[in-house]
Amino acid sequence: MTLPEITVTEPVGPDGADLLVLGPSLGTSTILWEKAIPALAAQHRVVAWDLPGHGESPAATAGFSVGDLADAVADAVGDGGAIRYAGVSLGGAVGLELCLRHPSLVASAAIVASGAQLGDADGWAQRAAHVRAQSTSSLIIASAQRWFGPDSVAREPELSGRLLHALQDADDESYALCCEALGAFDVRERLGEIGMPVLALWGEHDQVAPVEKADEIARGVRDGRAEMVPDVAHLPPAEDADVTAAALLRFFEGSGR
Repeated sequence: MTLPEITVTEPVGPDGADLLVLGPSLGTSTILWEKAIPALAAQHRVVAWDLPGHGESPAATAGFSVGDLADAVADAVGDGGAIRYAGVSLGGAVGLELCLRHPSLVASAAIVASGAQLGDADGWAQRAAHVRAQSTSSLIIASAQRWFGPDSVAREPELSGRLLHALQDADDESYALCCEALGAFDVRERLGEIGMPVLALWGEHDQVAPVEKADEIARGVRDGRAEMVPDVAHLPPAEDADVTAAALLRFFEGSGR
């Protein structure tokens, strides 16, 4: 099977430092991590990747699974030793699949605003059909309500607007295929296979992946912990880049191998 195509940014940060790979949420692009990258790149060599049909990645031409996305990430970044990984929502689901499918590649992983299973298959199928009929533009209001905590847009008005534009610009079919991949994603029964350190980072106001999802990951893996980012919802790196980056740096510093 041909893997979905993804685009990875050029690395920034010190030569020879551990590679930190940043994954996106559905409907966003690498700009999700833009304000967190400077702090992360002070200690790591950092790259970020875009989902098919989002940001700089080409549109998908066939269906794929979350595991296929993980394989595509591994192919793109897996030639320079073990990596650190942090991904948001769908990007976090990809992180769990990376841990399962490529355990020798991943030294530690932060699963941000995500879960071992998200939503339900019917809901994702309905959203995919909705986008195919009415485009991603029709999701902007509902997505803004899910994505941002009560004060997030006021804190980051320019970045919030750019993220909503990224949603509008996403390829409709690729977005729908991502929905269908999430509808089939469920690794709850496999969490115990994950042995590397895992941080489940959740937003205080997140209704998509609330604390229960983070706790399930932290309890289910062999070396897990959960931490809250206050005053944010579903996009912590954009809503409060400083606090999110600090939490990730603490975790990665303490989980070296």
